[in-house]
Order: sequence, then structure tokens, then C-alpha cells
Amino acid sequence: MAEAKTQIESLRKWVVEHKLRTVGCLWLSGITGSIAYNWSRPNMKTSVKIIHARLHAQALTLGALAGAALVEYYDHKEGSKAR
Repeated sequence: MAEAKTQIESLRKWVVEHKLRTVGCLWLSGITGSIAYNWSRPNMKTSVKIIHARLHAQALTLGALAGAALVEYYDHKEGSKAR
């Protein structure tokens, strides 16, 4: 259990240090996955597939930014308690 907590803690520290890189990687994986999913649907035009992929990636990015804001809030709140 302690080892899992340590891994989660190290992942959280990495995300705190590299917020924009995390959001960018999520965006890239979101748009790649969405394009792959939309490409398997043959009854859609290519332009519609690209628009849907962008919208899915944009929603994922907004979620990632909200998550980064929550992590920042949590760190700020915990940091002020420690002082």
C-alpha cells in the first residue's frame, strides 16, 4: 500500500512540475484517439471527422486544465497549512 502511495505521490509531483506538458500530451493523445475512432466510421466526410476530433480533444483539454487547476489549488492549500 505504501509503495502505491509513493508511486501516486511521484506522479503527482511530476504533474505539478510539468502542468503544460501534461495538458499537451493529453490533448495530443485525445486528438489521436478521436481521429482513429472517427476514421473507422465510413459514413462521415473527412472534414466532419476532423472537426469531431478537434471537439473531443478540446473537451479533454478543458478537463485536463480543470484538473491542473485543482492540483494547483490542493498544493496551495496544503502548502499554506504546512507553514
